[in-house]
Amino acid sequence: MYIRRGKGPVAVVLPDGSRLTRSDLPPADTDRWVARRKAVVVAAVDHGLIEVTEACEMYRLSEEELDTWRHAVARHGASALRITSLQRYRQP
Repeated sequence: MYIRRGKGPVAVVLPDGSRLTRSDLPPADTDRWVARRKAVVVAAVDHGLIEVTEACEMYRLSEEELDTWRHAVARHGASALRITSLQRYRQP
């Protein structure tokens, strides 16, 4: 089996030393977004594995929604992506 070579890197090293590859990304047809899947997409975009436009097209997201996820992770960490924690981290 051959993997089609796309643009961009195949893998990136995250600050904690772990590797993130394109195969670690959630499936493109994901309908149920849990915090872990959101965090993987945010890490992939922030570390240059995929571009913002590619992520938005692949997962049918708006740039505003992806920016909201990125902002939440930057300010409060991956736990801020949980729906049950939304009100705790929301600005008044």
